[in-house]
Amino acid sequence: MSNPSPSSASSPQRGARGNHTPPIPPILLVGSVLLSSDIITEEFCCDLDVCHGACCIEGDAGAPVTMDEVLMIENAVDDVWSDLSASAQAVIDRQGVAYTDEEGDLVTSIVGGKDCVFTCYEQTGGTPLCLCALERAYRAGRTSFCKPISCALYPIREKQFRDGTVGLNYHRWDVCRCARDKGRQLHLPLYRFLREPLVRRFGQEWYDELVALAQQITQT
Repeated sequence: MSNPSPSSASSPQRGARGNHTPPIPPILLVGSVLLSSDIITEEFCCDLDVCHGACCIEGDAGAPVTMDEVLMIENAVDDVWSDLSASAQAVIDRQGVAYTDEEGDLVTSIVGGKDCVFTCYEQTGGTPLCLCALERAYRAGRTSFCKPISCALYPIREKQFRDGTVGLNYHRWDVCRCARDKGRQLHLPLYRFLREPLVRRFGQEWYDELVALAQQITQT
């Protein structure tokens, strides 16, 4: 994510009659966090009945994790072990719950170059529904760890800059098209849909500041 250039947003024409809504800057600052403005302006709501949890099994690498999260996942493995596939159990036995990918990032282990090892399936009809074994155990009160924050925040992706600044981008993926459709039907902004993980990551005070900025922007 880069800082917007002076020419990246147009200004209302001087001398024109009537009121003009000022353009929304492409990059906003909330606290010390930079975020793309589409996190506020875009609408989104996961629709598992349509996508069946495809984000857990698509892609060629696992979910980004921190060392602290790896330790918490390792502590939760015994509680979810019976929910994992035999292939996933074999991968964890061989290389652990996480590995370093080709880009040098620490990510959750995957099965067959695709599925996250913590993917579990629930038969709800003709197509199996992909769920996170960690989150399911957490919701059932069996563990104290929900899931990696990178998973909880998706489709927001976090980037750490060398100076310590945190940047948030909205990642568009074809498998989430149904989520965009449902979000528009419900008129649910992305930042509202992801309230829980945003509060978990940055705190309630930061999220309240985000809400205030969003209201200021959208009501202008």
